[in-house]
Amino acid sequence: MKNKKIIIAGGSGFIGQALCNYFGMDNDIIILTRKLAHQKTNAFGTRSVSKDILDRIRLVEWDGATEGAWCKEFDGAHLVINLAGKTVNCRYNEKNKQEIFDSRTRATKAIGEAIRQATDPPRLWINAASATIYPHALHEPRDEQFTDFADDFSVRVCQLWEKTFYEQRTPLTRKVALRMAITLGAGGVMIPYFNLLKFGLGGYQGNGRQMYSWVHVEDTCRMIDWINDHPEMEGTYNCSSPGPVTNKEFMSVLRKTTGHRFGLPAFAWMLKIGARLIGTETELILKSRWVLPTRVLASGFQFTYPSLPMAMKDIVAQTPRRRYHLF
Repeated sequence: MKNKKIIIAGGSGFIGQALCNYFGMDNDIIILTRKLAHQKTNAFGTRSVSKDILDRIRLVEWDGATEGAWCKEFDGAHLVINLAGKTVNCRYNEKNKQEIFDSRTRATKAIGEAIRQATDPPRLWINAASATIYPHALHEPRDEQFTDFADDFSVRVCQLWEKTFYEQRTPLTRKVALRMAITLGAGGVMIPYFNLLKFGLGGYQGNGRQMYSWVHVEDTCRMIDWINDHPEMEGTYNCSSPGPVTNKEFMSVLRKTTGHRFGLPAFAWMLKIGARLIGTETELILKSRWVLPTRVLASGFQFTYPSLPMAMKDIVAQTPRRRYHLF
C-alpha cells in the first residue's frame, strides 16, 4: 500500500505505534486521539514511532463518541483501523464495566456515522475485536466457526462490540473484525513481563496449564496489509499465531531467551491478592485462551513468526538489556 490516507482511531497505544511504523513510510497517517488524563493504555508509557515518519503523521482530536470536525478526515481515506476502547486492565466494578462497554460501542458508532457522511468513503474498515470472546479452553482450540459463547462480562463486551460494528450501514466500505490475541512486541504487554523477570518472578502463573494465544505485532500489521490487498476478505478473522502455548511454556521461553535460569511461580491465591493491589483482574492471566487463525491461513496468509521462540528472539533483540535485567 502506497500514497494512501490511513485513519487509526485510538492509535497512540502500542499497536497503533506499530501500525504507524509499518505504514507510515509510504502513507499518510491520521491518528484520532482523546485527551484523557490518567487513562491507562496498552502502551505502558512507551513512545516508539520512528522519527523518519513523523512528518507523515497527524494527530486529530476527537471525543470517541460524537460527531465533530474530525469526521471530515474520512473523506478520501483509504483505510480505517479502529483500536479505540478503555483498557480491560482494571477492576471490574460497575463504573469501569460501563466505561468499557461505552468506549467501544460509542467509538464504533461514531466512526460508522463519519463513514456514512463521507462523499468518498474509505474502501476498508478494520475494527479491533478480542479473542477473549472464546471461552476458557483446556482440551481443544477455538476458531471463527465456534459459536457456543459463555455469558460473562468479558464475552458480553466482545459480542456487543462486534454487533455494534456489523450494525453500521456502510455499503461502500468493506468491513473486517479482527479478534486479537495478546499482541507481543518490544513494548506493550512485554514490559510487565520483563519487570517480573528482573525480580526473579518469571515463573508460571496459576497452575501454568492455561493456554496462551499470542501474535507478534509485526504479523498483526502484515495481516492488516494482507486483508487490504485481498478485497474478497470480509467478516471476522482471528488475529493470533498458529502456535499457541501454555502459560508455563510461555514463561519458560521468555526466561530462556532473556538468560534467566529460574523464576518463582505465582499461584492463583497470590494473583488474587496482587490483582486487588494493582487494580486489575486475575481473568487476564488465568483464563485459558486457545485460539487458531483458521480463516486467515485459509486465505494464504503466512506468519513471519508462527512459533513463540522465533517471536521472542526477535522481541528480546529489540529490547535493551536493562528492561529485563537489574544489572
